[in-house]
Amino acid sequence: MASDEATTLRRMRLLLAKPRGYCAGVEMALASLEKALEVYGTPLYVFHEIVHNKFLIEAYQRRGVKFVNDLKDVPAGATVIYSAHGVSPEIRNEAATRELNVIDATCPLVSKVHFEARHFTSEGYTTIFIGHRGHDETLGVLGEGPNNVLIVESVEDIAGLELQDDERTAFLTQTTLSVEETAKIVETLRERFPHIRGPREDDICYATQNRQEAVRRLAAEADVALVIGSRNSSNSQRLAEVARAQGIKAYLIDWPDQIDPQWIVEASTVLLTAGASVPEELVVRTIDWLKNHFELVIEERVVREEEQHFQIPVQLRV
Repeated sequence: MASDEATTLRRMRLLLAKPRGYCAGVEMALASLEKALEVYGTPLYVFHEIVHNKFLIEAYQRRGVKFVNDLKDVPAGATVIYSAHGVSPEIRNEAATRELNVIDATCPLVSKVHFEARHFTSEGYTTIFIGHRGHDETLGVLGEGPNNVLIVESVEDIAGLELQDDERTAFLTQTTLSVEETAKIVETLRERFPHIRGPREDDICYATQNRQEAVRRLAAEADVALVIGSRNSSNSQRLAEVARAQGIKAYLIDWPDQIDPQWIVEASTVLLTAGASVPEELVVRTIDWLKNHFELVIEERVVREEEQHFQIPVQLRV
């Protein structure tokens, strides 16, 4: 008979960050996709990934949803959903020309940035967009003023900017950036262009800020952070970066099978959080994985409460 010592698991403290997982924009986008599946059936097309989460995308593909990066892959007259990250005016015009049945699941907070970009462009401003090149949200916003919107990713990029009229300059930001890094970029822009205008309200969304704040505050008590989220998820990547900036190791995983036990073999306290497009199911699975390897003491730590809710597009409410 095996001894008790052989089956004893090492004790580990788990700090479960809250808020974590779905934000209001993601909930709305996924609810829109679910309702569209109910109303229109399959095949159903989505322009870009509805949200940046590998687990969800693969699940929807199995249900007959087709994610496309070119509207030419959508048959004329078919139904297409715009992802939560928004699209450019060029895409909207192409969809109208091809008479596609469009369901716009753009997050309202992303739509706000699009509105600001259109406003500054119409007023003759050159807009500096702080964001990640190639990200779906960035591509959409840059399309609002192809000749008037410039992109910077870092403080270093600012030195290369050459503007003809410094007094008619504005800045906007991607909604899922690092709060601290973006503040440094904005400060440098204000030093370089003293008359630069910004958005009336911060473009970095509430969910991004709240999740980063939770990691920043809880990392001081942890040895290692596990962040559930996909590689192409900007807000998930930022959570791992925030944890590392606090001096602890952080690992980004799509699901618990990707955890290397060596990451946490010596950790007494682990911080667990999830990006804004991550279902709670993956959090539960990760906790179960940890329970199989450790005697887990779970502490859910609430840093912010979130009550935001966005309605699905009007054509799906009828």
